[in-house]
Amino acid sequence: MGVSGVIIVDGACVVYRHINFEMIMDPESTKLICMMSSADQSAPQSNSSVPSILSLCSKVQLNGTNYNDWIRNIKMALRYENKEYVLETELVDVDTETATPEEIASYQKHTDDATKVACIMIATMNPELQRIYEDYWPYEMHKELAEKFRKQERIERCEVVKDFTNSKPKDGESICTHVQRM
Repeated sequence: MGVSGVIIVDGACVVYRHINFEMIMDPESTKLICMMSSADQSAPQSNSSVPSILSLCSKVQLNGTNYNDWIRNIKMALRYENKEYVLETELVDVDTETATPEEIASYQKHTDDATKVACIMIATMNPELQRIYEDYWPYEMHKELAEKFRKQERIERCEVVKDFTNSKPKDGESICTHVQRM
């Protein structure tokens, strides 16, 4: 199951449209704009904070080498909006015939939150990653990205630690100079 959406390149803007809202990203200024769609005027206007979330998240665009910075920004924004759970909890379909009204309402809220979070995550990735992950839910996306990029970070960290432990001061070099060089 994935987020249904399309990324359309229209002149200088990349537009991501989804059921309840539309996000426009201007590549020159890297600013994101979020607007309610005309079909969703009856929905409660609780998305007033979405543009501020997008501006916070858009400061770091995921390109493969900056996963920790990117996920930290995403988590901060989601924690503020009480939507961080969509990264940690898988979206499981509910049988509407046997489910209670509370279960259906919970599923609908989770789906709505996951859709919004997926759009924010996709909008803050480079175009190559957008194409790969545009049909993923946030839980799946987070799990796969963490697995993919944390492995690279562990290898790099291991290399740094190895270089650090193998570093020895040159003959006649002061300890202060050696530590600064490291």
